[in-house]
Amino acid sequence: MGNGGSMAKSEDNGAKRLFVCNCENTMPLRGDALARACGVTDAAQIHTQLCRAQIEEVRKAAADGVAITIACTQEAPLFEEILEEAGYESTARFVNIRETAGWSDEAGKATAKIAALLAESAVTVKSSPSVSMVSEGACLVYGRDETAIEAARQLAGRLDVTVLLSNPGDDIVPPQVMDVPIFKGTIKAATGHFGAFEIVVDDYAPTVVSARGALTFEAARNGAASRCDLILDLTGGTALFTAADKRDGYFRPDAGDPAAVQRALFALSDLNGEFEKPLYIDYDADICAHSRSRKQGCTRCLDVCPTGAITPAGDIVAFDPFVCAGCGSCSAVCPTGAAGYTIPATSDIMERLRVLLTTYRTAGGQDAVLLIHDEKHGMPLIGSLARFGSGLAANVIPFAVNEVTQIGFDILSAAYAYGAAQILLLASPKQQGELGGLASQIGMTESVMSGLGYGGGRTDLLVETDPDALAARLRALTSRSAPEAASFLLMSGKRTNTRMAVEHLHAKAPEPVDILPLPAGAAFGAVAIDAQNCTLCLACVGSCPTGALIDNPDRPQLSFQESACVQCNLCVSTCPESVMTLEPRMNFTPAARSAHVVKEEEPFECVRCGKPFGSKGSIEKIVEKLGNKHSMFQNPAAIERIKMCEDCRVVAQFESKDNPFAGSDRPIPKTTDDYLREREIEEARAKVRAEREKES
Repeated sequence: MGNGGSMAKSEDNGAKRLFVCNCENTMPLRGDALARACGVTDAAQIHTQLCRAQIEEVRKAAADGVAITIACTQEAPLFEEILEEAGYESTARFVNIRETAGWSDEAGKATAKIAALLAESAVTVKSSPSVSMVSEGACLVYGRDETAIEAARQLAGRLDVTVLLSNPGDDIVPPQVMDVPIFKGTIKAATGHFGAFEIVVDDYAPTVVSARGALTFEAARNGAASRCDLILDLTGGTALFTAADKRDGYFRPDAGDPAAVQRALFALSDLNGEFEKPLYIDYDADICAHSRSRKQGCTRCLDVCPTGAITPAGDIVAFDPFVCAGCGSCSAVCPTGAAGYTIPATSDIMERLRVLLTTYRTAGGQDAVLLIHDEKHGMPLIGSLARFGSGLAANVIPFAVNEVTQIGFDILSAAYAYGAAQILLLASPKQQGELGGLASQIGMTESVMSGLGYGGGRTDLLVETDPDALAARLRALTSRSAPEAASFLLMSGKRTNTRMAVEHLHAKAPEPVDILPLPAGAAFGAVAIDAQNCTLCLACVGSCPTGALIDNPDRPQLSFQESACVQCNLCVSTCPESVMTLEPRMNFTPAARSAHVVKEEEPFECVRCGKPFGSKGSIEKIVEKLGNKHSMFQNPAAIERIKMCEDCRVVAQFESKDNPFAGSDRPIPKTTDDYLREREIEEARAKVRAEREKES
C-alpha cells in the first residue's frame, strides 16, 4: 500500500499497489489496523493528499508497471491522466471508501468495511458483449405548436429534422423561411428503436406554401407510414412506447419546462453515427421452459419485461437487444438461468459478494447490512448522507450493481449464505412500475429465511429519493445476527448455485424443516400426481424441459426428481387426464435429489401376437373412451384392434371385411405362354368349325 509495497497480489501473481488516502485527514484511517484487516503484516502507509502533493507516488507506480488500485473515485480523471502520461498500459481500479465508509460518524469502526470494499474491487469482472446501433440523424420532432418548430430549428444544424404537429391550432404563424419541413398529423402507431423507428400517421398533410396569417395544411389522409432514427415528443400526451424513458432514441421532456427541453436537444444533437449498446441478456434457448408442442409453460420473463423486448417465438422466447433497456428483471425471475444478465454476469456478482462478505467477517466485522444500489440513483443518495449527514453505519456495506431489478433469489440467498445479516435494496420511484419481479424475489427470500427460523423482515425494498428519509430508514433497522457464513465456491449454473446457498442456510438454520412451503409462482417445488387416474401416457415426460419427469424405456413407468423441477406448468397443461398439480415448496431431504417412481404398470400384451406395448391403464382407458362410442369403433373387431400392437393392427385392418382401403380382386397377370395357349385353342376351334362346315 503506497510506499509500503504490495499489500495484495493480483490474480496473475504480479505485484499490486494499493493507494489509500485519508483525504486531507477527513477520514480517521489507521495504517496498522487496515493492514491487519487486509491480512498484511507490515503497517500500511496512509496518504493525506495523494491527488496533489503525493501524486508522484502514483506516477512512480505507473512507471514500475504494477497493477494499481486507488481508493478514490472523485479524482479518478486526474489519476487516469497521470497514468496515461506515464505510459501505463493496464487499467487502474478505483474504489470509493470516502462516501461509503470514511465520511461517517462511525468511521472509526469501519476498518473491516473498508477492507471488504478494497478486496471486492480486486475481483475481475468479465466484459459484456454489445450490439451496434446506427443513426443517420433523421429526427422527428412531434409537437403541437411553435415550441416544436423552434426545437427543430435548434437541431437542424446537426440532424435531418422533420416537424409533425398533432392537432395544431389556427394561431401558428407561418415561418418566413421554411428551414425545416412542417407537417400535421397524429401518430397512431409507433414501433422500433433508436436508428429504426417506424410510425403510422393519421390526419397527415403538408403545409400550404401560400399560407398567410396562420399555418394551414393541404387535404389530409390517414395511414401515412414513415421511418426515422430519433423522436423528440413534445406533445405532452400519452407516450408512444411503454416504459418510454427506457426506449433509446425516444425523448419525451415536459414541453413546459425549457430546461428539460434543452437537455433533450443537447442529447439529441450528438446522436448521429454508429453506437455500441450493451447486450444485456445472454439467452440460452436450450434450457428455456416457455413452451412445448404449442402448450404454454413459463411466462415469467414475459410478465416482468417493462419495454416489450421479449416476445413468444414458438417453444422459446425472442429477445430484441435493441429494445431491451437492461433492467434485468427477466434474469432475476428466470427459473432455469436461460436469461442470463451480463452487466455483470450473475456469477461475477456472487463472487464479489463472497469476497466482500468473507473479507468483512475475517477482518472482524459483524452483522453486515448489505445495501444493494445502482450507481445512477443510489450513489448520489449515499454521497449526500456522507456529506450532509451522519453517513453510513460501520456495518452497512453498499454494493453497487447495474440495476437493482437484476437481483434475484439466487443472489439474495447467496448473500445470506456468505454472511449478510440483512439485505436492503435501494430503488428509485421512477422504477415503481417495474419492481414486481424484484418484489416476488424478495418475497420468496423472506419465506425461506422465515421458514427456517431466521426470522422475517431481513430483506426490504427501499424506494427513496430523499437522503434524510433513507437515513431514517437505516436508523430504524432492528439489529439482526448474521447466519453462520459459508465458504463454498461457486459452481456452474443458476440452479446449482441457488441450491448450494439454500442448503447451507438449511444446515445452519435455527429451526430446520424438511419441507418448506413456498408462495405460488416460486421456481422450486414438486408435481403432485393422481397416480390412480394416471394412464402413463408419458406426455408429461416429453414436455418437461428440465428432465424432472422421467420415463423408463423398458417398461411403463413414470419417475420424478424434485430438485430438477422449475414449476413451469408445462406438465400440467400437457396432461390429457388433468391429474397433475404444482406444489411450490423447498424440499431439503436427500429424496429431492434422486428420482422416485410415481407410477408403474405391467405392459399391455397384444391380443394377437402377445408382444408387450403401452400400459394396461392407457389401453383400457382408450377402449373405455372409444369402444361403442366413436363412429369408427362400433363393432367388436374394431375395438379388438385397439388391443393390438402397431404391426398386428395393420394386418388385422387389411384382413377385415370393412377395410376402407380394400378394392375389387386384382386381375391375374397373363404371360406369353398364356397368350400362345389361347391362340392355339382358338386355332383348334377354328379348324373344327371349318371341318363341320365342309361336311355340311
